Amino acid sequence: MDYYLPEGITYDSSIPTPEDLLGTVPGEWHVRHDQLEKYMRAVAEASDRVSLHEFGKTYEDRTLLYLAVTSPSNQNNIEQIRSNHVALTDPEQSGNRNTQEMPVVLYMGYSIHGDEPSGANASMLVAYHLAAAQGEEIEEKLKNSVVLLDPSLNPDGLNRFAGWVNTNKGKNVVSDPNSRELNQPWPGGRTNHYWFDLNRDWMLVQHLASQGRIENFHEWKPNILTDHHEMGTNATFFFQPGIQSRTHPITPDKNQELTKSIAEYHAQKLDREKRLYYSEESFDDFYYGKGKSNFDG
Repeated sequence: MDYYLPEGITYDSSIPTPEDLLGTVPGEWHVRHDQLEKYMRAVAEASDRVSLHEFGKTYEDRTLLYLAVTSPSNQNNIEQIRSNHVALTDPEQSGNRNTQEMPVVLYMGYSIHGDEPSGANASMLVAYHLAAAQGEEIEEKLKNSVVLLDPSLNPDGLNRFAGWVNTNKGKNVVSDPNSRELNQPWPGGRTNHYWFDLNRDWMLVQHLASQGRIENFHEWKPNILTDHHEMGTNATFFFQPGIQSRTHPITPDKNQELTKSIAEYHAQKLDREKRLYYSEESFDDFYYGKGKSNFDG
């Protein structure tokens, strides 16, 4: 756990770690969706910073859920905070709201491609840190923000992939690309139950998980949405924005400026660890039917 967590932070011992609940440190095994759900429920039950919200089922009857993480005082007033925030989109009400006293709303979604499991596995660590970290810094951040944490945007695909890899992995790590562990059978875990790429369904909204996710988005209208993917074996970390010549012409310049600023903030961490990353060299910002504030690693 020390590898993943920031140095110099103390944690509330009453909040279970992923290792406490699952018996292993994230990364030793690929988390199944039932394990992920079990952990999120445990954190919500243990922490007064966290509330859990169910918003439907997948085609394979897995629960769709997200955590709302903020300060305890904000939790006690969460519906009013949501209402005030959404009112900012109404021209008749927005002028009456004092934004200086309103928390920012962030939506953090993980592993819309089920065979890009780093996101879903990392979501447990994010949930733990937000719920258990102690000190003035985290308390100030949670006072001024509401984090909507969706741990698995594609539970059916995630479970299909975890089942294959966990069944075929050995006790020793292998790098041979011909290994059975590294060659999932068609159709793989990228897609949902009906083999549809949910990262092309943000605008079409044809599938259950997408419908629930978009409903959550409009219920909250977050300031920032992050969509955590995973790059291929031989690729480095990718940050939006994508290739500038492939940006949709009606996308405002402010969008590109903001995603670049967010990327630069996180790049500082990778600089300290001497890890490679890039942006504006691949992927496009043209099609509006896929997640646009991507953080791929």
